[in-house]
Amino acid sequence: MASISKRSRDKGKKNKPYWIEYVDADGGRAFAKGFTDKGLTEQLAAKLENEVLLRKRGMIDPAEERLLAIRQSPTADHLAAFERSMDNTTPKHRKLTMTRVRRLVEGCGFATVGEMDAEAVEECLKAIRRDEDLGARTYNHYLQAIDEFGKWLVATKRLPANPVAGIERLNSETDIRHKRRALTPEEVSRLVQSARDSGRVIQSYDGELRARAYLTSFFTGLRRQELGSLTPRSFRLDDQQPILKVAAACSKHRREDTLPIHPELAIMVREWVQNLGPDDLLFPRIERKKTWLMVKLDLERISIPYETHEGIADFHAAGRHSHITGLLRNGATLVEARELARHADVRMTMKYTHIGLDDQAAALAGLPLPNASKTSWPGIGRVSGGASGQELSAAGSNDDDEEGPENEKTPSGEGVSSFPGVASQELAFDASYGGGGNCTRVPRSVCEGFYVRSRSFDCRPGGSGRQDPLRLSSS
Repeated sequence: MASISKRSRDKGKKNKPYWIEYVDADGGRAFAKGFTDKGLTEQLAAKLENEVLLRKRGMIDPAEERLLAIRQSPTADHLAAFERSMDNTTPKHRKLTMTRVRRLVEGCGFATVGEMDAEAVEECLKAIRRDEDLGARTYNHYLQAIDEFGKWLVATKRLPANPVAGIERLNSETDIRHKRRALTPEEVSRLVQSARDSGRVIQSYDGELRARAYLTSFFTGLRRQELGSLTPRSFRLDDQQPILKVAAACSKHRREDTLPIHPELAIMVREWVQNLGPDDLLFPRIERKKTWLMVKLDLERISIPYETHEGIADFHAAGRHSHITGLLRNGATLVEARELARHADVRMTMKYTHIGLDDQAAALAGLPLPNASKTSWPGIGRVSGGASGQELSAAGSNDDDEEGPENEKTPSGEGVSSFPGVASQELAFDASYGGGGNCTRVPRSVCEGFYVRSRSFDCRPGGSGRQDPLRLSSS
């Protein structure tokens, strides 16, 4: 039987509540705060005793009761616990995630976690996007943050299901606000030399230190925070294969990374660290510098545009984007590039590759010519009227098998058949089965007694050592 009373210090005071003392389902003493009205407090006591009886009989599930209590608890308490759970992430990630989650929770007015609703979050985020012109990628980052909070509520058994799951992401490819472009090795070389020759200090970095940062970023593909963590201890230059190590605390995926070093960079680093202590930073606080401004001013000094129709060339683009693109341009496989970039998904690596039309043409030029017989080339040697070469050959045959070879040797026709049935008709051929290699010649003889004008694909390397786009030249 529950007992109702006021605390000794509150006796005689009408505005003080009654307290209920009762025995819970486990046999222990429990207390509950009542009301200032004794009748209402007695009703609450009866309700508590009835719930204890139902629990003893197994008619109330303790797990469901616990979830109900959590659903009615303040959202702020869970946000604080969620923030503590991210202690193993980078400070930047933790700050951005919590800022976005708190903004959505406050914007939707979720006082308790039980009030969290996917539809309300979506409406709130759409309103923010309209008011502030958020890009699709930033919109998705907000959704990712609130979804991460919802998954954490499920993982910690605070809720049975993610209350904000199922909100559709936007296609960020249709709304790119910060498009980047990769620099060629020649442009990176000019950028480095521009920094060294500038005689100017930008963001407390002199020209030589900026040049070293550009070179290290290009040769390693490290992010700014990772560059800022490098000390002489990070390098092992005396190994057969020189390497560098990125500490787990500074790596984006929070684990220690070991990367091979380019031979040229190893020589340069050996010289750079001569006057540094073992724990001195090579690029002090570079993660807090406006590195985009360094690159912009050094590029403008040599008349290379910072922004073009292809995108901007900030520090991340000049270093990491150019590093990954350069790997693929020089024969590395996509898997190798992913490993060196330390991406979890190859699709992320593909976002860092900037392969233009010139690169596609150079790749196409390497396609070998199939070694097929003259009669097994479908689609080649078609007349503009639509008939196939084989049909025309059969129709115009005069049973003189030796006439074809003679035409091939006759220079007056410039490699065009003088066959009566096709001499006056315009000829076209499908080059998808030819091409490839340097100066590869499309075969003149396509089928019996039928010839097309010969063309050569000139794809020899240009002056800079890279292949030029395909050029057709008459032979």
